[in-house]
Amino acid sequence: MAVDASGLAAPHAGPGTGHPVRVLAAAMLPGLVAIWVFSGGFVLIEPAPYEALFLLVLGAAFLGGMWLYRGTLGLFLLLVVFLPFAVIAAFQARHFELKDTFIYLCITVYLWLTAYVTANFVADDPGRHTALIVRAYTAVAVLSALVGTLAYLGLMPFEEYFLRYGRAKAAFEDPNVFAPFLVLPAVFAAQALFLQRGRAAVLAALVLVILITGVFVSFSRGAWGHLFASGVLSFGLIFFIEARARDKVRMLLLALVGGAGLVVLIAALLSIDNVRELFLERFTLTENYDTGTTGRFGRQSYAFDLALSNPWGIGAKEFTALRIVEEPHNTYVNVLLVYGWGGGLAYIAMIGMTLWRALSRLATRSPSRIALIALVATYIPLITEAAIIDTDHWRHFFLITGLIWGVTAGYGGVAARRSSGASAQPAAFS
Repeated sequence: MAVDASGLAAPHAGPGTGHPVRVLAAAMLPGLVAIWVFSGGFVLIEPAPYEALFLLVLGAAFLGGMWLYRGTLGLFLLLVVFLPFAVIAAFQARHFELKDTFIYLCITVYLWLTAYVTANFVADDPGRHTALIVRAYTAVAVLSALVGTLAYLGLMPFEEYFLRYGRAKAAFEDPNVFAPFLVLPAVFAAQALFLQRGRAAVLAALVLVILITGVFVSFSRGAWGHLFASGVLSFGLIFFIEARARDKVRMLLLALVGGAGLVVLIAALLSIDNVRELFLERFTLTENYDTGTTGRFGRQSYAFDLALSNPWGIGAKEFTALRIVEEPHNTYVNVLLVYGWGGGLAYIAMIGMTLWRALSRLATRSPSRIALIALVATYIPLITEAAIIDTDHWRHFFLITGLIWGVTAGYGGVAARRSSGASAQPAAFS
């Protein structure tokens, strides 16, 4: 990889020039990235195929001479700060083998590294590379949503492998991971519907319906709120800072029609007895899961007290061997508990810095702003949802983090000058 300390094009030859191996690796990198992102929809085991395929991406990036940008350096430095504290915390484990604790830690570090590599790949050409990732992500999200929905409705063979507790999960371990995975491509689809015309808008509408249905049949309350909040944020940001006058009128009309259509879609699904019963069950707080000393909120309180009394952490999965057998389901408490105060604060700082970078760029006009709006609209509810579920091993969380750092690193038009003039707007549905 070539280091670009200034954030501008280095004076030497760029990626893909020179030695034939370098040329071949640089040419293969975009395709490998697309395959790697697509594999993010198949996470039934850890490590997942996603981790294995990233090795190919990393190799192609290294051999192809991918630039490392000054604007992404903070993401790597936070990982450097995080690592020693997390290693110390791993040695605090008492109830699980050190091997298991280190595997958990290695996955976290590895995923953090995927965010850093993604950031530099995107910064190299925000327009083309963001569009590439969004297309691959949307393709696997649509496939996952279709599999989950058909399995839930009993319309495909072996549906039991794609369900858990009667809820759609597709090829994920849990419905609560499957459903949030669908949100970012749904937001990009909504953007395309609002701002594009013709075939692109029709395709975006079809994708949006499939993804919304997939989120619904997951019966994940957090994902329902995540999708709604991301949709509202995206609409508001586009309407007030990006859309032209004629786009605003179209957006309002589409919002009215889309809202009515969504009501009809949900009503149709709720007309099915089993769907209605599960919906009502999931829409209310339950004594055995949410409330009480062993419920979600009771576990979080106990975990926070435990974190305060263990500054070096207790290691991964140790919490489940103590008084309560389930995880606390709060990322901010969990990282303090698992990685110690130092590692946990570094992780939380990574989230805060990512949010700050994104918000600080929104007021500035750029061809990349429409993509940044979708990322911000997804990221804010995602880090909010992290307060009620553990997200520190969610592949798409780190992918979105990398996208934000990459888009903001290239926000000033660096890649536009080095590319052949392509727009930085991700035309994922064109």
